[in-house]
Amino acid sequence: MTVRMICGGTAGIEKEAIFRMNYYISDLHLFHEASIRFDERPFRDLEEMHTEIVKRWNEKVNNGDTVYILGDVSMRGKNEDLIALVAILKGKKVLIRGNHDDVSDLRYRQLFSEVCDYKEIRDSIAGKSYELVLCHYPIFSWKHVSRGTILLYGHTHNSPEDDYFQKCLAEMKDNDCRHIGDSAIQAYNVGCMKPWMDYEPRSLQEIIKMKFVENGN
Repeated sequence: MTVRMICGGTAGIEKEAIFRMNYYISDLHLFHEASIRFDERPFRDLEEMHTEIVKRWNEKVNNGDTVYILGDVSMRGKNEDLIALVAILKGKKVLIRGNHDDVSDLRYRQLFSEVCDYKEIRDSIAGKSYELVLCHYPIFSWKHVSRGTILLYGHTHNSPEDDYFQKCLAEMKDNDCRHIGDSAIQAYNVGCMKPWMDYEPRSLQEIIKMKFVENGN
């Protein structure tokens, strides 16, 4: 979504300010039929899953927005159908590689403005700036966690492994572990199958708010 606001200018001239959005998502697993079963995805087959993901993505994202994909766009393998499908997803796409991402085909790699294994960025909510660490894999102690830096990750889907990771983070806080500090630990799984993601890219504000609601707070 690109937010446009009309601002007052000099000599009575109004100016249009355009705010580009950042969005996040992980573990789409396009062309991976087994993901429907093991994630209990609400789709009959791959065709329905692909159609719905593209619909939700393109209704929300504009070409001026940036979508950070935290790995596993598809299963390994290169094919014309994958290239064609990813090409119609709107926005500037940044890929933080996961264990299933194969970008050896230049035609596919060129669909992303950047491909990396780890990234640190800043994002904002209502004018407040946040530091973010982006990685496909969950990290127990990430850079500046004691200062409130937020970790966004994927990989663990809906699994006991992810539950255990979140439990360990809570116990680290409870036990005053070194490097944790006084700030709240914020680590959010942005896998598309998570209830707060619901198979569409989400803004940082949406992720935090919807995860908060999901936890019953």
